[in-house]
Formats: sequence, structure tokens, C-alpha cells
Amino acid sequence: MKKKLLIIGASGHGKVVADLALKMNKWQSIAFLDDDESIEMSIGIKVIGKSCEAYNLLNDYDIFVAIGDNSIRKRIQNELEEEGASIPTLIHPNVVLGEKVDVASGTVIMAGVVINCCTKIGKGCIINTGSTVDHDNLIEEFVHISPGAHLAGMVRVGQKSWLGIGSVVSNNVTITSSCKIGAGAVVVRDITETGTYIGVPVRKVN
Repeated sequence: MKKKLLIIGASGHGKVVADLALKMNKWQSIAFLDDDESIEMSIGIKVIGKSCEAYNLLNDYDIFVAIGDNSIRKRIQNELEEEGASIPTLIHPNVVLGEKVDVASGTVIMAGVVINCCTKIGKGCIINTGSTVDHDNLIEEFVHISPGAHLAGMVRVGQKSWLGIGSVVSNNVTITSSCKIGAGAVVVRDITETGTYIGVPVRKVN
């Protein structure tokens, strides 16, 4: 762990990530990188360059990719890892973590989240505000679980899937990779085909 933190992405998701990092109180300084040159500062934190400049700063900073798009976040984090970047895990101070919960690098767990025992969360995930992940879940890499989503026990979510705000996943359900689950949707059986699903219970729309 280094003394300074560099966050790639200074817009909506990046702001929340930075706010969380400040509350963790682990870094002496925090800065942003963003490709939008019109953004010079975000929540009082300076934007010091574009995202490509991260590779020149690997020795000085821990680097966190705060990009909401799962595919883009995956590409950037994997490229940084190949160059030897130090990529932290960010966990809000009021998160509740059960025993034997494993959280990989580049994942952020937002305020109010509860993750129960024996759950594994892969790298580069977003476990967003007020969501709950119950026991023995497997959340694969670069998944986004939106605010207020609730996963029962023994759920598996494939990499790069996105669960919309307020969605619910019943116990013993598997969701395959690269799926989108709509806001308020309810998943009661396995989803084996990539696509977009909405409704109660969910149905595939494309």
C-alpha cells in the first residue's frame, strides 16, 4: 500500500469512490485522472491528468479504477495489473462483513452494505449502496450490484453482469456472465443465456 491514491474517473461513480476513500483515512492524499478536460476538480479533489498518465505514476500511487461500465473497468484494471500497479480494495467503514468473506482487488463496497459469511467477491466489482449479499455467494469479476439490490444465499453471478437498483435474486440461483437485470426485477430461477431481463419474475427482452 502506498501513501497516495489515484482514482481513474472523476464523474458520478468516481465521486462516491473518492468520498469513501476519504472516510477510510488510509491515504495522505487523493487525486483524480479523467479524460474530460473540462473537469478540473471533483468534490474538492484535483484532476491531475488523463487516464493514460496512470502508467507514469505507478511507483507513487495506489490506483483505483472508478469507471461504472463493467467492460471498460475490466480492460483498464487488467492493463494496469499487467504493468504492476498497486490496486487496493475499498470498503466503507460502516460495511458489515461476515466471517470468511473474500474480496479481491479493485472492488469497492459502498456504505450500508451487508455481506454475510463465506461469500467470495471477485476483482473489480461494485457492491453499491445499501445492497445485501447473503451467505455462500460467488460474485465473479467486474460485476455491478446496484443500490438496494438483495441476493439470497448460494447465489452465483457471472462476470460483467449488472444487477439493477432494487433487484432481488432468490436463493440457489445462478446468473450467467454479461447479463443485465432491470431495476426492481426478481430472479427466481437460473439465467443461462446472456441478455437483458426485466420484470417479476424476470423475462428476457433482448
